[in-house]
Amino acid sequence: MTIECDKCLLRKWEYSDLENLIKNANNYNIAANMRDVFPYPYTIDEGKKWIEYAVNSSYNFAITVNNEALGGIGLNIGEDIERISAEVGYWLGEEYWGQGIVSSALKCLSDYGFRELELERIFATPLEDNIASRRVLEKNGFVLEGILRKSVIKFDKIYNQVLYAKIR
Repeated sequence: MTIECDKCLLRKWEYSDLENLIKNANNYNIAANMRDVFPYPYTIDEGKKWIEYAVNSSYNFAITVNNEALGGIGLNIGEDIERISAEVGYWLGEEYWGQGIVSSALKCLSDYGFRELELERIFATPLEDNIASRRVLEKNGFVLEGILRKSVIKFDKIYNQVLYAKIR
């Protein structure tokens, strides 16, 4: 499955994406804003594990430009009574930051989630000081709902997260 966006194409991860995945993901500045499952350094073995997982995952997509995987975006659908909600997560290779690619991908994936998956709510919890991610969310109509004070630890430092959500 593919989803066409203004500035990119979202498609399933492929085994042939491994080289681009490692090239773009092996970056401290990206890992510092991601969950610990996104490793640093990002090794070939980690890349192979991710692609194996993502190939069999329904809602994890490569963000591609000219069929080159530059980053990733995905929805984690809630379970049980939270099945009408999904958490969105995304990342992009640093050399492509500031070009509107992630914003375009988020718009497409959000539209897909509301239209095709019949979600009522999509949310994200970036670190409070991740201003770029917050701008992407706000640009796409996500509303700040609250600050989760001292809620996470990353690289031995405690951070606040911010809760953003968009409702259908």
